Amino acid sequence: ELLLSPLPTGDVAATFQFRTRWDADLQRGSVSHYRLFPKALGRLVAALGVRELHLALTQGFWRTRYWGQPPLQAPAGAELWVWFQPTVTDVDKAWKELSNILSGIFCASLNFIDSTNTVIPTASFKPLGLANGTDHHLLRYAVLPREVVCTENLTPWKKLLPCGSKAGLAVLLKAERLFHSSYHSQAVHIRPVCRDASCLAVSWELRQTLTVVFDFFSSGQGKKDWSLFKMFSRTLTDTCPLASQSKVYVDISPKNKEKELLEVSPPPTSLHEAVVQGDRKTYAVYDLLSPSLFNTSRSLNVQLKWKRPQDSSEMPIPTLHAQRYVGGYGLQTGEICTLIYNTHPYRAFPVILLETVPWYLRLYVHTLTIITKGKENKPSYIHYQPAQDRRRPHLLEMLIQLPANSVTKITIQFERALLKWTEYPPDPNHGFYVGSSVLSALVPSVTAMKDVDVEQSPLFTSLFPSSDGSSYFVRLYTEPLLVNLPTPDFSMPYNVICLTCTVVAVCYGSFYNLLTRTFHVEEPSRGGLAKRLANVIRKFRGVPPL
Repeated sequence: ELLLSPLPTGDVAATFQFRTRWDADLQRGSVSHYRLFPKALGRLVAALGVRELHLALTQGFWRTRYWGQPPLQAPAGAELWVWFQPTVTDVDKAWKELSNILSGIFCASLNFIDSTNTVIPTASFKPLGLANGTDHHLLRYAVLPREVVCTENLTPWKKLLPCGSKAGLAVLLKAERLFHSSYHSQAVHIRPVCRDASCLAVSWELRQTLTVVFDFFSSGQGKKDWSLFKMFSRTLTDTCPLASQSKVYVDISPKNKEKELLEVSPPPTSLHEAVVQGDRKTYAVYDLLSPSLFNTSRSLNVQLKWKRPQDSSEMPIPTLHAQRYVGGYGLQTGEICTLIYNTHPYRAFPVILLETVPWYLRLYVHTLTIITKGKENKPSYIHYQPAQDRRRPHLLEMLIQLPANSVTKITIQFERALLKWTEYPPDPNHGFYVGSSVLSALVPSVTAMKDVDVEQSPLFTSLFPSSDGSSYFVRLYTEPLLVNLPTPDFSMPYNVICLTCTVVAVCYGSFYNLLTRTFHVEEPSRGGLAKRLANVIRKFRGVPPL
């Protein structure tokens, strides 16, 4: 499935989702024929007792304030959270082994995940699939905000697809175009799901997602009209022969007050209306398995045009969004400030905030303040796990009530630690990264949502299905922070070494040479071979010798 969404700022977001369902029991370990399910991931789940696995590799930051709510958001860098089976006795050992194996599969630096950046959340990251219990001791969560995502991570991700990148929607996954974008995120989700409506048997679902945001203004085109060829330099020519369903959704919902739909060409196979994340959306659907789609032309190049120039001054504001920054001055103390916005006109709702802070930022928990509309806002639930130097990070979870149409400011002060000189990275003056905060909330919907069949609904609406028609689940991430720590002058040892070597070579070398040198008096030499030969010749000629 491919979802194309014009964003309010004029950018275009493309979200790929590939779902592979496998009707097998992985936990019994008796599976020998994997067929479409990747064997590397299947054996990993069976051997390490994994119940759910969620891995995301992201380059860039999703700007919720300007782009709206994403179908699936991930923090900058690498994010990994896993639920293990209750039969796993040593979860920490399985977690370490799992991160090392995934590091090799996806060619990423996940082997740097250790106890210093791993936490055990108690309220966030509940299982998305079937779960018999929610013992949070079976959950592990880690983020590497400095991880750089590039083509070496995309290639093994594409190899997990049944058709690879040779047919179907995966033909559009051209690395040169995907990484020439404002935002790029690829993820892998493995979870157990019901095999049928009775849910007597369990199937395993592998969902691979890729989200990319193209900025046509920065690329020099200057227009908000776009097409598949402009974005990916390719068009769709055929479908994956192994796919049972392959569709392209184009969001043609009205973006202005005149309620005018956007123009798409060629004409879509059908129209689909749904309430997604609280807003009523209209989608143009292209069914790639429809025989009539490729009869008229050999390729499908979806194009979208605006009927009139869009007024970008009135951009819709999402109901829930947040931002975070570092306050203070100097290199001794500082302050982490988080602003959470609830723009709903009349509904208040709670939100779970998860903060993970490295151990070298020593938090002062007594300075924690939560201010909403000028008054103190006491959280109804707080879980805090203090850090241990070089062993584990800080973990802070809070359940905060957000009043309607309000801004909640959360501040906490910290002190910077002085690291050992061997603990600094090669570029210490660049700074140290602090992972994103995680916001989880059931946001009230302005538009009433109907209960739909999950199997018949699009993939981008089925990962977080709505429990009722009045609210929808949202998980947001704030910006990662870049904090400077007290850094020694690492150029000084180099200067001292150079100066010391110069002094030793010039001063001590000359003095040692004078002490150890021996002097000899040379006697006048009788001449060399040439002189003696010349004298023999002169003697025969009767000439006086030289």
